[in-house]
Amino acid sequence: MTVSIRDLRPGVRADAESVVRVRRAALPFMIATAEGVAFELSSAHPAKHHRILVAETPDGRVVGTAQTGIAYDSPEPGQSYVNAYVDPAHRGLGAGTLLLRAAEEHLAARGARDVYAWVLDEPASRAFAERHGYRPGRSAHFLRLDLAAAALPEPPRERDLPAGVELRPGSAFAADPRPLFEADAETTADEPGDVAADLDDYEDWLAQTWNNPSLDKELTTVALVDGVVASFAAAQTDGGTRYLSAMTGTLRAFRGRGLAKLAKSASLHRARAAGYTEAFTGNDAGNGPMLAVNEWFGYEICATETRYTRRLETL
Repeated sequence: MTVSIRDLRPGVRADAESVVRVRRAALPFMIATAEGVAFELSSAHPAKHHRILVAETPDGRVVGTAQTGIAYDSPEPGQSYVNAYVDPAHRGLGAGTLLLRAAEEHLAARGARDVYAWVLDEPASRAFAERHGYRPGRSAHFLRLDLAAAALPEPPRERDLPAGVELRPGSAFAADPRPLFEADAETTADEPGDVAADLDDYEDWLAQTWNNPSLDKELTTVALVDGVVASFAAAQTDGGTRYLSAMTGTLRAFRGRGLAKLAKSASLHRARAAGYTEAFTGNDAGNGPMLAVNEWFGYEICATETRYTRRLETL
């Protein structure tokens, strides 16, 4: 069966829904919605050269998809990414190879030097990456919590919070989200990873992060110390049963006080009260402190990915 590659058609909901179906089948540990896919494409910074590719059979069925673009916010030029997913029920048609080839051609034409790809840590996926010249680097874990049944630690009542500490929902910053941008920028800079990111464009952050339809501003929780943002737990949801910890971070000056646990505990309790039954998160395998926090809540590792890379000059 011949498979063809094309771009996702902006504004065509059936296309976005097909991408969601493939992503959920290939990687069921992440939040995926049609609105989120459409937003991902429409909100991308021009310098990102972001594309969503689909692999389609002659009868019009989408069996694979890939996200690809330039890591424009990296302080090191020439960094890029491709993440390809093939529906497990339709492997063996060559969709993955065609998606990867199209993505690499796109990246090379825009001056990319290194391309990074997250690869599920299982034999077939690793073998595919290595056949195409990719080499493994650091790993990250997906973690899952049965939110409906979890024995969550009770969040402290407001009067029992440490002196000067208060918890607020992300929605409390609707009029001025800049303090959350500044907190996100500092904590992201300290995140372990292969490709560094400098968050220094507030308008871009508003467009891509704050206005993301998957970001649940009511469940996102912020810990303040004497009125200053000190820690936060950003939450994304699918509008159904799934909750994702998109980012949990504490500013350097406030670390070691348990503020991330406070923020995340409050967020998880509110998520359960809102009817969400599964909670997911992801952690770099070397991020011991955050892995310990999530283990404390009852999260368990459910899958692992490895970051593979290839030098495009070898093409």
